[in-house]
Amino acid sequence: MPKVSIVIVCMNRPDILFPCLDSIKEHTTVSYETLVVAYMFSPENLEALRGRYPWVTIIPSMELRGFSENNNLALKAVSGKYCLILNDDTIMQEPVIDSLVAAIEALPDNAASVSPCIRFPDGRVQTCGRAPWTPWRYARHYLHLVDESTEEHIPSVDPYQTYTLNGACFLIKTKVFKEVGWFDERYFFTPEDIALGHKLNEAGFTVWAVPGVNITHIAGGSVSQLEQAIKPARVRGSMIFYGEPLWLKCFIWCYEALRAFKYFFLPRKGRNLIMRKTALNVMKAVFSSDTPKEIFKWFRP
Repeated sequence: MPKVSIVIVCMNRPDILFPCLDSIKEHTTVSYETLVVAYMFSPENLEALRGRYPWVTIIPSMELRGFSENNNLALKAVSGKYCLILNDDTIMQEPVIDSLVAAIEALPDNAASVSPCIRFPDGRVQTCGRAPWTPWRYARHYLHLVDESTEEHIPSVDPYQTYTLNGACFLIKTKVFKEVGWFDERYFFTPEDIALGHKLNEAGFTVWAVPGVNITHIAGGSVSQLEQAIKPARVRGSMIFYGEPLWLKCFIWCYEALRAFKYFFLPRKGRNLIMRKTALNVMKAVFSSDTPKEIFKWFRP
């Protein structure tokens, strides 16, 4: 039985997946298996993945699924003592998996998960531990007033107990993950990682961050046409997680109305058109009772 089951979901992007897999191979010595959910892969890319990485277990996923559903496809087949949930756009430049395993095995028995310090390619912190997420914190985040990317907020203790997770990279005990029901499939594009962290704490487990272990998360990029479907689905998922508070829905509707108004007066082309349509779609979605996946289907271009 491998020590770690690595689970990666990739949406037909071998250009970012292959460097991720190469970095795992280079920097990992503990026993592991790697399961890649090949989401909407073209036949050529699927064949390239098979040919170049025969040690990877490939799980094709050709139906419309979100992050939770795709990860759960692989999680139900894992055999390791631990699961490492990993974004395909991450790169290891040190023995991340070995270090996380060593960290969790030195922690109390109720420790369920450990995460590294997740950094952008320029070295800036993206996340290293996360506080509980409340409706008020989400509203501040919506206004770009929540900053997880400062070195100052990271305690000097290593590891230190935190509260919730970042889905880009975390190690979790497989037995515990299964006990809490894997990822919650009600969510399509976030906040399934935050929801998991809250569920772990509510079940009496603890979540930890290891600031001395670093992984690079490429993240970001240009705005695509899919943003007009992804963001409404993401916001709808957040409303479910926070318990459908009316004040929060009204706040988001008003904020997006202002954004739509701003983009109405900007040149109607390219990114401006996408952002205007996205704001209008969020306004429609925030008071909906449909699922995030249904919201995504509504607005998918």
